[in-house]
Amino acid sequence: MKLIHLTTLASAVLALPSEPLSSRQTCSSPKLRKSWSKATAAEKTAYLNAAVCVTKKPSRLGNANATLHDDFALVHAQLSSPQRIHAFAGFLPWHRYFVMVYERALRDCGYTGTAMYWDWVADAAAPSKASVWDPVTGFGGNGVNTGDNGPRLRVIDGPFKNYRPQYWNADAQPHWLSRDFVPGDAANGVPEMLGNGYNAAAMVPVNAQTDYDVFRQFLEDGPHAAVHAGVGGGNRGLGDMGFQNASPSDPMFFLHHTQVDRLWWIWQQKAPATRTFAYNGFHNANNPDGSNGPPVSLNDLLPMLGLAADVTVRSVMDTKAANLCYTY
Repeated sequence: MKLIHLTTLASAVLALPSEPLSSRQTCSSPKLRKSWSKATAAEKTAYLNAAVCVTKKPSRLGNANATLHDDFALVHAQLSSPQRIHAFAGFLPWHRYFVMVYERALRDCGYTGTAMYWDWVADAAAPSKASVWDPVTGFGGNGVNTGDNGPRLRVIDGPFKNYRPQYWNADAQPHWLSRDFVPGDAANGVPEMLGNGYNAAAMVPVNAQTDYDVFRQFLEDGPHAAVHAGVGGGNRGLGDMGFQNASPSDPMFFLHHTQVDRLWWIWQQKAPATRTFAYNGFHNANNPDGSNGPPVSLNDLLPMLGLAADVTVRSVMDTKAANLCYTY
């Protein structure tokens, strides 16, 4: 992702809750997170209504003109430069917790369901035709050049067609929600939206990894990155999901990362006794020479910069922990 210098957010936040219950305390009835394509019409409507609500709630961080949804984009951007949530072992647990914080924001808007995921592996042959892009029962489709959105391609249908994210990276750049699906090039064997980067064949080497941090690298740098690029415009990057740090500006970010979380969960379930708390690697030291920082630990904190309480990596490793309480 393209990195820029960011101003540090104020860390003083009133009445933040303490860290949730330990991951050693499990819930008795974990909720099932569903694929968007398998959700009922009523479930989709309820999710979309709550997601729209999040885009209209005032900023939890107290940022003028920003919404609660903008807070998610800004926190993600803040922690991406210098890099504290990508390109190292903490990528998966941090985003697992980030999705849960968003799920709780949906619940604060009256939603009673769980986060849902876009199964892009199943849709990789024709990603643009996936049900998530439906203008009525989904998130709206690709963007177009409307002449009122700078160089970006504005989403003109669906429930978020009138949503104006406030940030591009962490700069205050209000704009219409944007997407830039990468077109296919049949003559050169390039599928639409880079679907060959996250199809079943692309997942084979990812799933073959037995070491946690190697698995994380294969998933983050492979299918995860390909979906961001395919939705956000590849090297052109004229969509919010592209290579810019405020990619959560697009509500589809959360369905994408719930799928990433699901794939990690599947990997964990292959050998739960050894993989549930498998966590190794090094911190990203952001050194010019690319050298590593210190080793990671399950006791490391996952920072949320006031959006939610900081919690330990250990507390989010088991999705059946009392503070998460979900399954796939």
